[in-house]
Amino acid sequence: MSILFYRRPDYVAKVPGPMNLTQCQLYVERTQKHKRAIPPELSFENVIQNRALPPCALQDFMDYLVYVSHDAENLQFWLWLQDYSKRFYAAPKSDQALSPPWYQVEAAQPVGSDPNEPPRTSDRKAAAVSEFEVNFDNAEPPPLSPVLSPQFDKQSFISGIASTARSAADSVEDANAQVGLKWQSFTVQPFRPEINRVITHYLAPNAPRELNLSHRHRASVLHALQHTTHPSALSLVKDMVESTLRGQSHPNFIRWSICNGNRPRVLFVKWNGYLHIFAGLILAILLILSRKSRWWRLFAFPLLFVGFDIMIAAYKGLCVIIHTSHCRALRPWEQFGDGASLSSFEADDEATLSTDDVYHLDIRSAGGGGATMDKRGISMDTFGTSNGYGHEGWVEKYRNKPLVRKVFAKQIWIQDETVRLLQDRIVMQSHVWALGIVVPLQVLLVALPVYGRI
Repeated sequence: MSILFYRRPDYVAKVPGPMNLTQCQLYVERTQKHKRAIPPELSFENVIQNRALPPCALQDFMDYLVYVSHDAENLQFWLWLQDYSKRFYAAPKSDQALSPPWYQVEAAQPVGSDPNEPPRTSDRKAAAVSEFEVNFDNAEPPPLSPVLSPQFDKQSFISGIASTARSAADSVEDANAQVGLKWQSFTVQPFRPEINRVITHYLAPNAPRELNLSHRHRASVLHALQHTTHPSALSLVKDMVESTLRGQSHPNFIRWSICNGNRPRVLFVKWNGYLHIFAGLILAILLILSRKSRWWRLFAFPLLFVGFDIMIAAYKGLCVIIHTSHCRALRPWEQFGDGASLSSFEADDEATLSTDDVYHLDIRSAGGGGATMDKRGISMDTFGTSNGYGHEGWVEKYRNKPLVRKVFAKQIWIQDETVRLLQDRIVMQSHVWALGIVVPLQVLLVALPVYGRI
């Protein structure tokens, strides 16, 4: 990467309206453009697999989507689907046979038949093995098989919540009815209760974590899930969510993570840069009008250089002063908590959290504080409430916090070496650009004739 011409990933705006395949293809194309701006150590795979360190860890990515981007449901669904696919393919083959891949079930539907009707008995046999024959013609759904029910209780390593045989059948029927699907799902299939919970949390209209799908795509996915619980039934949603995460959310997250100052701090630094530039120009003008030797005008150089230097870095979200210690300002949702791990820092706005403090902060954030568990731990659960955070205690506390304390917020050490290197590169770039601007300007100021000797 060139020091002088390195650029953070460009900000990728959200496409208005529901996601569609064309927009997802654009996200895929944009992903290729960000490869030079995002080092391999901070790739989407490394972040998702939690191989990157804070501020680019998986929990930081989730925090960004909850508090900044406001679309955490994409990552929550994608993590669940990755986990679900592993558990589905690890299930016994006899259980998998009850939920054939979606393309097999589609092929079993005769041409011209009603897509909302269940497959005929003869077609169904072509899509499932014969020893697990189920009577789909019954009006009432068949009872759960006691042999298969233990498969429903496998625990997710992501959410820590076990799926149970208690399904959200009524909510699923309501969701199906809203998109024009009338008949009931095949309840005998493995993981059906978990799929029902996913429908009520992510796919149903007005769900707590509703994905941004069009009516046509929502109906298509719900129709597929009526026939099978195979992961392929969710392939359409998977492709759209993954494209959004890779092409829009991840580049924006890396761009945001490189910044080491919060918004008040960055604005404060920018205005300091303007004031230094203004003071340098005023000093140069006064020296020109004073009829002193033109070499006195060199005293304006430090003011101009510092002004342009910190201003250029601030436009890229960096505070040069904080950067000297390779720290970053705590985010608003990280600054407040009832846990003992942060109690010693509440009264000291100049405190810098050490590595041990980072560990305690992570434990508290992950839910280790019992009753003090905040949204950061809950957001990693697959099933839960909506991702809104207006009710969280830190919102009101931060709103009432004095502006000076927001500007000079507590700082935490940046653990990820790649992020530190990118920040070093950006700060060095600001030094070079500041010199490139100030040196010709200073030469011009020195070259001007002394006032009164023109």
